[in-house]
Amino acid sequence: MTVRVLIVDDQALFREALATLLEVQPEIDVVGEAANGEEAVRLCAELRPDVALMDLRMPVLDGIAATARLRAEQPDVRVLALTTFDDDEDVFAALRAGAVGYLLKDVSSTRLVEALVAAERGESVLQPSVAAKLVARVARLPAETPRPLVTPLSERELEVVRLLADGRSNREIAKTLFLAEGTVKNLVTSVLSKLQVRDRTQAALRAKELGLF
Repeated sequence: MTVRVLIVDDQALFREALATLLEVQPEIDVVGEAANGEEAVRLCAELRPDVALMDLRMPVLDGIAATARLRAEQPDVRVLALTTFDDDEDVFAALRAGAVGYLLKDVSSTRLVEALVAAERGESVLQPSVAAKLVARVARLPAETPRPLVTPLSERELEVVRLLADGRSNREIAKTLFLAEGTVKNLVTSVLSKLQVRDRTQAALRAKELGLF
């Protein structure tokens, strides 16, 4: 199966270059391009992509407003933010609006493809700097007594969740821990289950609350 992707960016040259880059990837099918958020919402309804690769600062309707509309009107479309900016306001606004991930435009092509595939599965994908911002914000929240885990994480699962908090992909975790990627996928699934969370971002935040790193 391939991931159907809509590219949303107000810079035509960047859209064209990105489409050219992604179209040669066997995992990706670029189904269309949009120059602003309004056009993105309309094309998502028409083309039914799996993932909208969304710039944030655009005319007519910006990426954050478009993400919120897609979450309300077309919740099956996953939004992956791809932008130049990683300031706190943009990061948290995009995630609150419903983006499943946040990457910067200096990301490698390999990591971008991995992120698109993961986003299609509903997984959170975060630039390491963005993951660090989330963890730092949790650290500044008033302390609450966290719910204890029913089943504690194993040492290997602790290693995995610490790498998740750094924004690492399954492939990067596998290389770091010298494990098969399938093994890492199973470990991530176990971590999410034990932490009682839905995605990787929540896993990192929950682990931070519990003092696991």
